[in-house]
Amino acid sequence: MTNVQLLTDAHLTGARAAQNGRSAEVVTHDGPLRQTIIALVAGTELGEHNSPPAASIQVLAGRVRVTALEGDTELGDGELRVLTHDRHAVLALEDCAFLLTTVTSIPRP
Repeated sequence: MTNVQLLTDAHLTGARAAQNGRSAEVVTHDGPLRQTIIALVAGTELGEHNSPPAASIQVLAGRVRVTALEGDTELGDGELRVLTHDRHAVLALEDCAFLLTTVTSIPRP
């Protein structure tokens, strides 16, 4: 079992102490499913990158802006969004932590 609140607090502390303003840990890895807690200090960005076949972001603390071709979306505590299948970026508007859920491949029968 994973205590998400304890991990959120630990990674926020880690991000604040890190030179790059980030802290992350894969907390679930089951076949193609991965869940990662990522903490960023305000102003830190995960630059534009490709999306896996399926992904969602759930903000655990703070606020983020997801920038994508179809427009920007701001998310705060407790908000969940499916991520675009296009390139996107994530900017920390405040010190934040979020749960990134991804499906990295889809097995074929």
